[in-house]
Amino acid sequence: MSVPRLLSRLVSALIVLLVSGSAVCEQPAAIRIGGTLSFSGRFQEPAMMMRDGYRLWAQQVNERGGLLGRPVRLIIRDDRSDPEIARRHYRKLIHDEQVDLVFSPYGTPLTLATSEVTEDAGLVMLASAASGGILWDRGHRFLFGMYALADRYFIGLLDLMARQGLDTVSILYEDSPFHRDAVAGARHWAKRFGMTPIFIKSFPPGSREHVQLLEDALRERADGLILSVYPPDGYLILDLLQSKPWRPAVLGMTIAPLHPAFHETAGPIAEGVFGPSQWEPDERIPFPGTMGFINDFERSFQKLPSYHAGAAFAACQIFERVITEVGALDHDVIRDRISSLNAVTVIGRFKVDHLGRQVGHNPILVQWQQGKKEIVYPAKMRTAPPRFDVFRETGP
Repeated sequence: MSVPRLLSRLVSALIVLLVSGSAVCEQPAAIRIGGTLSFSGRFQEPAMMMRDGYRLWAQQVNERGGLLGRPVRLIIRDDRSDPEIARRHYRKLIHDEQVDLVFSPYGTPLTLATSEVTEDAGLVMLASAASGGILWDRGHRFLFGMYALADRYFIGLLDLMARQGLDTVSILYEDSPFHRDAVAGARHWAKRFGMTPIFIKSFPPGSREHVQLLEDALRERADGLILSVYPPDGYLILDLLQSKPWRPAVLGMTIAPLHPAFHETAGPIAEGVFGPSQWEPDERIPFPGTMGFINDFERSFQKLPSYHAGAAFAACQIFERVITEVGALDHDVIRDRISSLNAVTVIGRFKVDHLGRQVGHNPILVQWQQGKKEIVYPAKMRTAPPRFDVFRETGP
């Protein structure tokens, strides 16, 4: 064989090897998962917990080889706690960037806005941080809840109060869908337990009317005060309470008391505060994978997770399980499988009804005692008995 022909064959063989080698090394296209979270604004505190829950799952699923053999890539934008900004981001993510899956934002107001976009596009959304009943009153087919509904949040607190012979309660709340549902439930359960709501007032989001309303509520001298508010208003009301000459025996509030830094942020007045929770990072909560999640989260982010982080991670678990089972990113098939699913995540049981509402999961109740969150309800999950003298003891 002539030298030129030999060189030609060698060059051809080298080209084949290079082409085939590059094909072997080529990575499969990533599964892109889009969504928004509140990197700023009034929902920032719980939303940042959700971000870390999503990030931990993405890291771990990629270490396991990805989803359907493909790596996952998160595309999370800042919605600034604004429903319209969130809505615009989801439209762009779905229609312009053509993401494969969507994760939910924080809270009922933002989920209400963004789920309109995902529903129109036929994309499944697991609402991992929203429990307002209005979300499931619209006949949507692609929206599923992770949380127990808001109207069940205060069952535990009111049950415990009634058992202590405390029979009056005042309620102050933000006039928005989640808080309206939480308060409607509180009124219902108070009456079921033989208690009397003697003061119930709302204030518009973003207003400062709650400053005067707090004064009015305290004048009623009810045994308990329930605050259904987002964290910024919650901390402001707690600051106001610290200067008051009288406080109720019981104080319960949504959202803020569930964060690990609540006691540090609120100061001494945090002692004795009750809060409804969807899950707590405690080794005595007996769900598979719970301790592994807690340890991994703490190691990755140097803090304990709140239930917001746990629910975000649990939503990822549901997506991973269902997509692996069906073997595709077909949202009609994913929707049908989720509709019939009866599973357990790191935060507990997952099961939805025909409207997509979460019916398998129940809320619990925590109380801050000696600078630590304790589970006080239900009794089978209790880490400490509830105390009803703490808040009064810490008064001026």
